[in-house]
Amino acid sequence: MSLQIGLLLFPKVQQLDLTGPHEVFAAIPDARVHLVARDRQPVAASSGLVLTPDVDFAGCPPLDILCVPGGAGVNALLEDAAVLDFLRRQAAGARYVTSVCTGALVLGAAGLLRGRRATTHWNAQDLLPHYGAIPVAERVVRDGNLMTGGGVTAGIDFALTLAAELAGREVAEAIQLGLEYAPAPPFESGRPETAPPAVLERVRARTGAMRAERQRLAEAHAASAGQEAH
Repeated sequence: MSLQIGLLLFPKVQQLDLTGPHEVFAAIPDARVHLVARDRQPVAASSGLVLTPDVDFAGCPPLDILCVPGGAGVNALLEDAAVLDFLRRQAAGARYVTSVCTGALVLGAAGLLRGRRATTHWNAQDLLPHYGAIPVAERVVRDGNLMTGGGVTAGIDFALTLAAELAGREVAEAIQLGLEYAPAPPFESGRPETAPPAVLERVRARTGAMRAERQRLAEAHAASAGQEAH
């Protein structure tokens, strides 16, 4: 029986959040990888790359692995009842519930991070507590059947880690070798702690409006959750 893996596809997804893990998952023996969306219409990623889902929410089989990538389109999902209900239903029976980058916030909005250790993109780490999560600034964080990856490229690290859990280390290492995944970046700007201040400020300025809206939504979720608790 094949392993059913589903990656959530939505408008303005960060394509590498999705395609990096997809490349790894597709190499796992007996794995069936689905691109799952609200409907089966083509979807444009934030970069403009157009991706076509192979299954919609209604037709999605029970998933062994549920994975939510991040991206600019995350904000629209944080109060989307259809998306959040789908994630809750699938998570209830999934072997692993996972995310890459700001996809963790969507899991949080679905109520799937409460009391759990999790990671996300560095520019959203401080939003995790609004969803009841315990933020951990690492590339890959596992808490029980919850596995989260950090920002964008960490999705490959996450997927290889999960591949080792599912199929064994040797299989995961063979996938890594086949991809020649041995990062040696030309600059030391991959983390806010090592990036030059001007570079960090440039990124913060470029994403400022999106980040402000994301914070508003996170705070609204926390306020609503607090009211429900009382």
